Amino acid sequence: MTHTTVAAYASPAPKAPLAKTTIPRRALGEHDILIEIKFAGICHSDIHQVNADWGVGTYPMVPGHEIAGVVAEVGSGVSKYALGDRVGVGCFVDSCRECENCKAGDEQYCTGAGGMYGTYNSRGRDGEPTYGGYSTHIVVDENYALRIPEGIELDVAAPLLCAGITLYSPLAHWNAGPGTKLAIIGLGGLGHMGVKIAHALGAEVTVLSQTLSKREDGLRLGADHYYATSDPATFEELAGRFDLILNTVSANLDLNAYLSLLRTDGTLVQIGGPEHPMEVAPFALIPGRKSLSGSMIGGIRETQEMLDFCAQHGIGSEIELIEATQINEAYERVQKSDVRYRFVIDASTI
Repeated sequence: MTHTTVAAYASPAPKAPLAKTTIPRRALGEHDILIEIKFAGICHSDIHQVNADWGVGTYPMVPGHEIAGVVAEVGSGVSKYALGDRVGVGCFVDSCRECENCKAGDEQYCTGAGGMYGTYNSRGRDGEPTYGGYSTHIVVDENYALRIPEGIELDVAAPLLCAGITLYSPLAHWNAGPGTKLAIIGLGGLGHMGVKIAHALGAEVTVLSQTLSKREDGLRLGADHYYATSDPATFEELAGRFDLILNTVSANLDLNAYLSLLRTDGTLVQIGGPEHPMEVAPFALIPGRKSLSGSMIGGIRETQEMLDFCAQHGIGSEIELIEATQINEAYERVQKSDVRYRFVIDASTI
């Protein structure tokens, strides 16, 4: 394949609505595959980046790092994939490959110059901007694509490439399983995946949500308990209860209140990326030897492990399928928490 242009939806400037356009895709290299995108999930981080909440990005910006599709063409040296294979692309499309983290399979924490190469709002090895999954096709190195197993439909698999691995990775790292008392803050696009995966791992799962409005859903998805954080009694009743708490929300919370829910040696893992810093009192950590940590997606090997695990346990995302013309409306609804639980774009409508 020679250098070509494909249809996409892009934001031309910070906070600007997304509109249909065309973008370049690089010529197929020896180890590249061309993916015909079938579905692309809408992640809250797409909205943060379009709005320049995390620093001004590169525009026009084509978001999308929850990509599911099929291989449409392969480079001459490709050995991992063949035409028609079901594949996915997550939050990055390359890394330095040489640093300690890359060699350990933690490419998401690449310490090479510039770090990992983001699927969008970044620059590739050629120095050109990267464009994400709100498009009809993408070219990626075969080593940074994932195989989507049979048993997961592509539309519900797409959000696994970010939301799924973002929750699977800390659950695996902190060894969540039978005997683990786990709390998940927020039952949104990230949180609902955490409930499904943690339940399949055998942990005792509690959802901590602002209200009880999604309680029925939470229990259906695998939660054992469901509490409203707007009720002060919740923090009294659950004090010292949990081994592990995963905070999936992108809003500023009182972390000190949630740290009080940890047992001795418990860990609160920050996953959501709020716009503003959050204060932590030293004595929310010191008594009880508690830890405050963070986690970001997962490496290629772990992401494949997650996909295989989800296929084995029949886990996909709970989605609302939309057409490309509904992207801006979907963004507004995500910001109002009006989605259960992930918008997915049908790429055939781009």
